[in-house]
Amino acid sequence: MAQRQRALSEVSMASRWATLSRWPPGLGLAALTAVVGLGLGSLGALLWQARVVQPAMLWQEPWLAAVLRFTVWQATLSTLLAVGLAVPVALALARRPRFPGRAVLLRAMELSLVLPTLIGLFGLVAVHGRRGWAAPVWEWLVGAESGYLYGLSGIVLAHVFYNLPLSARLMLQSLETAPAAHWRLASQLGLTRTTLWRTLEWPRLKPLLPRLSALVFTLCFTSFAIVMTLGGGPRSSTLEVALYQALKFDHDLALAALLALTQLVICLSLWLLALSRGGTPSLVVSSAALPAGGRWHRRDGVGVSRLTDAVWLTALAALLLPPLIAVVLAGLTGLPDLPRSGSLWPAAARSLVMALGAGAGALLLAMALLAGSRWLRARRRAWAALLMEGGGQLILVIPSLVLGTGLFLLLRPTLGSGWQGYALVVLVNALMALPFAMQVVRGALPGLSAPEERLADQFGIRGWARLRWLVWPRLRRPLALALAYAMTLSLGDFSVIALFGSPSAPTLPMLLYQQLGGYRWQGAAATALVLLTLVVLIFALLGWLTRRPPRYPSNHNAREERHARVS
Repeated sequence: MAQRQRALSEVSMASRWATLSRWPPGLGLAALTAVVGLGLGSLGALLWQARVVQPAMLWQEPWLAAVLRFTVWQATLSTLLAVGLAVPVALALARRPRFPGRAVLLRAMELSLVLPTLIGLFGLVAVHGRRGWAAPVWEWLVGAESGYLYGLSGIVLAHVFYNLPLSARLMLQSLETAPAAHWRLASQLGLTRTTLWRTLEWPRLKPLLPRLSALVFTLCFTSFAIVMTLGGGPRSSTLEVALYQALKFDHDLALAALLALTQLVICLSLWLLALSRGGTPSLVVSSAALPAGGRWHRRDGVGVSRLTDAVWLTALAALLLPPLIAVVLAGLTGLPDLPRSGSLWPAAARSLVMALGAGAGALLLAMALLAGSRWLRARRRAWAALLMEGGGQLILVIPSLVLGTGLFLLLRPTLGSGWQGYALVVLVNALMALPFAMQVVRGALPGLSAPEERLADQFGIRGWARLRWLVWPRLRRPLALALAYAMTLSLGDFSVIALFGSPSAPTLPMLLYQQLGGYRWQGAAATALVLLTLVVLIFALLGWLTRRPPRYPSNHNAREERHARVS
């Protein structure tokens, strides 16, 4: 009986992917070859250029040694603060499943993944700058001018602004996976706060922390726009900024290759250490927002916990919401300048075209890799399926500027200027968005259940009809979400476009950086608002397009289509 069930399961799994049988393994293998080939090719180009320099320069050259020390120190400090403070914030959100503004706070936390870096920086400057909202309070408390936003303190503040909400949201999602029966039993037994932490909460957070810490450290270690804007001088330079300077201004390809390889070795070593500890945090948050323990009375939610949770949630709102509000308010004051801004609308059109190309490329690569992986798993080739999926996740350990530098060195003899540079930016952004697109689409690809597959087989619904009427309605929402994530990540890119873009034909992030650097506050406010509006519109439009109910064919048309296939 067990063997029969296993055989039926394998047949069902094989037929489940019969619709996509024309894709794998051909397209999956082609996508894997492209991703791994471009990644390894860029690394090979870096190694070839770095052969003329000595790695000992990193600690023998005083300037390079100082840059390396500062990069590691600011990333470590940012990671400790972001991940460490996210734990009590996530616990407070889990204990308080219902309070006014909870949904708004969760949506704002989810924005940290896709919010363009320069928009967040604009809001932070408006709130914490020398003439920001918080400047009078700081002067009243300290008695000196507000200058903490620049230098190490400003870099760490910006990193915490971006990574604490993301970390807390992922932790909350992990806490919400605890079964309701566990919380019901804990409520009946009257478990204390310490016992709840040891038996229910810590086991949910412990597997998440290694890879989440590695992710946050990588994001802080490879930060570019934040350091360029808030660094305040050469003393706060990082490897990413030094790489940009060596390639853009000094034209020292060997030094750029050495810095890129140093970044890669550090990030890859950290990820290998994190992978050995287990646990896989999702890179995107789930839309399910009701905690498993929210419907049961929690004994730890009364008394002092009310005060501490209120403090943590108020602090989170004070960190996250004022910069976003400042962007909107400042943008509204800059609206009269929009008609006179001749470079804004071409930059917006240029950014949208590049974002659409990068999003479509990331989505096609993700679909090809995942479909190929499922096809291999259905044929019990687990190692090959793991290799195919792992190829798409490889990009996580390669910073965008490192990948762009390697591809530039690889294609330099034939790479021209103008549109070819922008095409390289689209390619790099598509590769960088690939892991996020794969995370979103992976859960939706299994598709139909076994009974639905058998019923479809009995009615002869195969090929294009099955893909159109049965598979597509389940895939369209995840595909739209993956496209939205990929497009917004590309839309807010600044590091790659700063390296290969043209100042005379900027994208929105480059234009915003130019305006901030030139103290054109009104124009920068309008640009930031337009960029934020585009991010919101992309998610809203793709969500609306995929919420429409599917149109099913009439019985007569379905019967004619089935008879045509049989004949």
